[in-house]
Amino acid sequence: MAKAGGNKSIAYLAALSFFMFSSAVSASPSVRGAGDSRISAEKIQSRLNEALASVMRGGEDAGAKHLETIEAHIWQTYQALPKNDLGRLPPKGVRYLVHNYFAREHGWVIKGLEPLGHQNANVSAVHDLSVLQDKAPALVESLLEARRADHGLSLSDMVAMVAALERLILDESLTILEAAYRLNLFTPEEPLSELDLHSVLQSYLLLFKQGEKADLVNGTRHRQYKNLISNRGGQLWNQMVDFESDAVKNYGFANTHKSNPFEQQSYSFKAASLIVEGMANSYGKWQNRECHEMKDALMSMDPDGTGRVPLPMFYSQSQTDVYHFSESTDYLKQVGAYDGSAAGGPRVRIANYMLGPSNCIASSTYYSICCISECESLLNQLEANVKAPAASPSHILELVRHMSSSTVDSHRELPDVLVGKLQSIADHHDGDVPLHGRLFSQWMHHAFPNECPYPQIMEDVTALDPRAWTGSKAEASQEERAKIAAQAVDDVLSQNESDVASLADNVAAGLLWSDDDQEVGKASVPELQWTEEEVLHAHDGSSLKLGTQKGGLFGSLMRWAFQGALLFSLLRVLFNWQDSLCGGSSKKKAKCEDYELPF
Repeated sequence: MAKAGGNKSIAYLAALSFFMFSSAVSASPSVRGAGDSRISAEKIQSRLNEALASVMRGGEDAGAKHLETIEAHIWQTYQALPKNDLGRLPPKGVRYLVHNYFAREHGWVIKGLEPLGHQNANVSAVHDLSVLQDKAPALVESLLEARRADHGLSLSDMVAMVAALERLILDESLTILEAAYRLNLFTPEEPLSELDLHSVLQSYLLLFKQGEKADLVNGTRHRQYKNLISNRGGQLWNQMVDFESDAVKNYGFANTHKSNPFEQQSYSFKAASLIVEGMANSYGKWQNRECHEMKDALMSMDPDGTGRVPLPMFYSQSQTDVYHFSESTDYLKQVGAYDGSAAGGPRVRIANYMLGPSNCIASSTYYSICCISECESLLNQLEANVKAPAASPSHILELVRHMSSSTVDSHRELPDVLVGKLQSIADHHDGDVPLHGRLFSQWMHHAFPNECPYPQIMEDVTALDPRAWTGSKAEASQEERAKIAAQAVDDVLSQNESDVASLADNVAAGLLWSDDDQEVGKASVPELQWTEEEVLHAHDGSSLKLGTQKGGLFGSLMRWAFQGALLFSLLRVLFNWQDSLCGGSSKKKAKCEDYELPF
């Protein structure tokens, strides 16, 4: 029996069940007297209750707290996304929110929810996810039914959906943990000493990092490989050991009240599975430290602070450098990291490179772990303050001026060219700026060049899938890198005079910092690359209402007047219909009672 603390988790499951049940009813010809359709809907509800109960595993206190945590993380984004006519998220909004949550909180890129490459065509939906199709076909069926009925998902629906997806994905970690037991000659039924637990968890992390290439069967080979790596030591192994040791300590601290200090500590498979779930949830943020270090290394090669590294410098690391970048120009172009428009030669966009699939360090059956986008956190700050899908340029400018990132200080003045571009986006959308569109992403790239990627429209979105670049497919040959790197000295010498002239021109145009600008913290936007192509990432055809007031006060008054006239006409029709039905004979009046209007 579920404890009292599980009521909220049951409520979320009930909400999702009701959403799916009501979508099935709404697809029927009518609600009153639906007959067989109503019975069918009840059967669907029953099946969904069973499916959700098996996915969520009941309503324990910890589960209820986790659902509250999920809601706290997504509600601000939910309220800022465009809704359908029922005030619910349409499929594109659902996809956006699910991807945003897992990428931001875990560093997970779920297979089937990879970035869209700023295209409108061929957009996958949540019901397309292989993890749902493999493990929860009943949910897939209901999501498809909801889509056909144009029902959408409420906030509680989204909380339950995210929790269900998270649960299904974490189940894969238990499969790897069972393999780690077997490879170390243990069975899940026997308790482990703390020393044996560390050995199993280290095996788990090695298997997890190997991803789909991991051998889950050959125990002799695995133990030899682990001994070889542990004997070598090194920074990566030591960091991994520290990570799993901290996870065991955190579990021990959280369960101090359950342990007996007079008995030797042992760990059941359930305890090990809870530790592994904690590791799986936090692994993305833990490894993101390396992403920050890599970003710092790239920024040290950026000569003018524009978020771009000259391609020859990208390939010119010495033997003593920690990072050696080897991605080919073809890879850089396909993932949007190659900028060939710069006057001084091709450059590598730091933000695009960091979020590229070559930097995803682990890949499992259903997701990859990649660098966490700092830009999504910045956008979430805007969503929390705007509380709508769009806002006026002046409102956004005021918010952005007071926002900071790891490389940009707050309380800055944005250059006139960026202020003008923001207004041009608003002009494109009748006075407001949609937060979830390509044009605003482009603006954010120039406002935060080291955090926000340039929104290049991809010819092939599969280039953003880590599975497309397995092995050495993304790498350039050593000869190719050496040839490009050799150009660095010649380019510096030949461009020296022209760069000085270009610098003077840009300062005069207000596109670079002057000494006075640096003192007041004015942002630099050199060589502003801009295209006018728009793609609305979270807007379906039925959810193009962009939020705040459009077209000024006069336009709003005209819309209200039109809607009021339409409502008045509708009410007149209804009252006339009721009078014709109820007037006259007592027989008509009796019939009227069955159809009395609720006002």
